[in-house]
Amino acid sequence: MPQKAPIDQLLKPVSKFIHLEYTSGLVLLFGVVLAIAWVNSPFADSYHHLWEINFSVGFGGDKLSYPLHLWINDGLMAIFFFVIGLELKREFLAGELSTVKKAALPMFAALGGMLVPAVIYTVINRGGDGAHGWGIPMATDIAFALALLSMAGKHIPSSVKVFLSALAVADDLGAVLVIAFFYSSNLHFTPLMVGGVFLLALVIGNAIGIRHSAFYLVLGLGVWVGFLLSGVHATIAGVLVAFTIPARRKVDEQRYATRLKELSDEFEQEIPNCSTLITPRQHELIEYIKGLSLAAQTPLQKIESSLHPWVAFLIMPLFALANSGIVISADFIEKLVNPVSIGVICGLILGKFTGVLAFTWLLVKIKVAELPYAAKWQHIVGVSTLAGIGFTMSLFVSSLAFSNAERIEQAKYGILVASVVAGISGIIILKRSAPASTPVNE
Repeated sequence: MPQKAPIDQLLKPVSKFIHLEYTSGLVLLFGVVLAIAWVNSPFADSYHHLWEINFSVGFGGDKLSYPLHLWINDGLMAIFFFVIGLELKREFLAGELSTVKKAALPMFAALGGMLVPAVIYTVINRGGDGAHGWGIPMATDIAFALALLSMAGKHIPSSVKVFLSALAVADDLGAVLVIAFFYSSNLHFTPLMVGGVFLLALVIGNAIGIRHSAFYLVLGLGVWVGFLLSGVHATIAGVLVAFTIPARRKVDEQRYATRLKELSDEFEQEIPNCSTLITPRQHELIEYIKGLSLAAQTPLQKIESSLHPWVAFLIMPLFALANSGIVISADFIEKLVNPVSIGVICGLILGKFTGVLAFTWLLVKIKVAELPYAAKWQHIVGVSTLAGIGFTMSLFVSSLAFSNAERIEQAKYGILVASVVAGISGIIILKRSAPASTPVNE
């Protein structure tokens, strides 16, 4: 028991994030259900036509002109990957991936959860025209996985939720690398060099202490456009720009706390106006406190906190709505009988489960790492099962892996079935892990 208090304090900062993921998972689910209902309704044509509406942005004779579907997948999803990049940088600097000891278990588990599904898919599709889709079953959807983990019950130790979060973040890093090296093609070096110049300017801006968000926004757009036109997938620009965002404070915690107390005391000592207005000096103090608070924040955490709700409640559900339109017909089962669908289903359900569990067991067995605090092997089995929910990221990779509409549709069928099976199975396993006595406090 004496270890419980400090560990609970250590895990407390992630509770808000987990709650946000739970809520956003429900919104994401609504987007998926709406897309499937829409495409199977008499208004199916309107669903398909909506995403083909063309939008153009530019000045003079130079403009970017793409259908709405591409703006979402290459534009809004770049913001999604930008937030992933911010999360990765934060985790590497001061989170669950900041030391070898902390990072070993989730990173190794994520590695197993990527390699085994890719191998299974490749074996099933070897020599076929669907072989290029091996990256589809490698990804875990963190929003859905954490939402379902929360639904499994309050008896789940917070450390298990942190483990799944860290695993999913490491999994996202793997997905980014796979996209960068294997799903970017037809490179054009001139726009890539232009994007590289903007990226270098961001690195220099960070080094000389520029902290204003507008600087990184404007130059970050330059990086995105350069990568978009180069053939390197534009979402990679989001991750690279995120790593240039400053993660340093201008005012440390001790100085901030001391100065804030001094200013608060001075604010209280001001003679009130006996009206709804504050005194001029109180107004000055409030403005000074605002500036002091900004100096005590890191731009990285400020930007991540601002963008996370937009990504969770707008961008990801919109992406799901635009990409989850799957026709559920009488021959749905027959449509699953193809190498792509079978490869995705086996990769996500069997591959993810086997890879995450086996690699976790191996690391614990050789005493390189320990199970998360208060976790049992049944919790790890449940988390390994939930890791098979690959929805958002798997859909995204499928749109990069295939240009053939039939192959994309087959991948979607596999992703839908695998995610439903993994989600239901994971909840059942985790609910059965509830102790007969007092539940573990979060």
